[in-house]
Amino acid sequence: MNCPYQEICGGCPLRGIAPEQYREQKKQHFEYLMHQINQENISFGLPVFIGDGNRRRSEFSFSYGKNKLIFGFNAAQTHVIADIENCVLLTDQINAVLPMLRSFLKELCNIKFSTQIKKKKPAEEENIKQGKILLTQAENGIDILLKISEQINLQHRMIISEFMANCPSIIRFSVQTGNNSVETVLEKMRPYINIAGYQIYIPSGTFLQASEKSEKAMTELVVKYLADTQGNIADLFCGVGTFSYPLAKNIKNKITAADSSAELLEGFKQSVNAQTIPNIRIINRNLFKYPFDSSELKGYSAVVFDPPRAGAAAQTKEIAKMKNDEKPQKVIAISCNPHTFINDADTLISGGYKITEITMVDQFTFSTHCELVALFEL
Repeated sequence: MNCPYQEICGGCPLRGIAPEQYREQKKQHFEYLMHQINQENISFGLPVFIGDGNRRRSEFSFSYGKNKLIFGFNAAQTHVIADIENCVLLTDQINAVLPMLRSFLKELCNIKFSTQIKKKKPAEEENIKQGKILLTQAENGIDILLKISEQINLQHRMIISEFMANCPSIIRFSVQTGNNSVETVLEKMRPYINIAGYQIYIPSGTFLQASEKSEKAMTELVVKYLADTQGNIADLFCGVGTFSYPLAKNIKNKITAADSSAELLEGFKQSVNAQTIPNIRIINRNLFKYPFDSSELKGYSAVVFDPPRAGAAAQTKEIAKMKNDEKPQKVIAISCNPHTFINDADTLISGGYKITEITMVDQFTFSTHCELVALFEL
């Protein structure tokens, strides 16, 4: 699909390529990278391509000055905001609220409010000058998180309330000032998504896979790779529980889910309790500093991990150095960075594992970015 902003916006640098050529080029480049792993004869699953109109979460930037609002994404290879009206990557529901959101931001930023930088100096009149706004499409509506440096006042809150009243599809509006905690300004209903048939509450600003289709593809691959393996399973860097929920469907599985975000895990716990899921145990833990060691992983039949872009170097080292007869039979890796995945894969291979299959998931279409799901077996 053509995009009127493809020459200025940095989000889809490969959009000028014909779709068939793009997919083949992406597939070949991915396989080239994976052949750098220290294993011969790597098997690849059928690539998953997610097309336009599916991205359910996006962070926009905006700036305001001289009664003019600029709203959009960063221009290619710069920090300059490319002003846009809509985006072909996003869902129809998100695109539908962008015109109203643009008008709202202009009204919000136009409000003068007092700020006192130093006690001895008089207060100055200022506007909100810039910020970011994160939109997430939940199953029951759109969730908005506004990130700014300034403290909002009563007049700002009244405008937010009016905006929410005029936009039925927006169900929650939150604000984060600097590095402070997120404040929910108005919530019509709690946003949720569906994973494996469960209704999952999502905290404001929480990480989700960019599209529902890519999330479904990844969870199906994890379940497929796990096959008939069951028992104790570790879901490391678990996030909102994307993989814990489908794995917990088999009551013979006992899931230990671990992540470092207390706020995110609190939402995870609430959803698990609300769904009365008895076989998920949630642990707050920094896996970069304190990975699960050999004594903790003893007795686990499988490990699933989905780390940030930095990879899971510390955790894969702990798995690799376990005694052979105590290692999990399977390790399933989900990665958003093929380069750090290569290092993690080589560590597991040095510890006696072999890659059975790797599948590319292209959820950021017409970009150089790709994700993957890989199965390692002893």
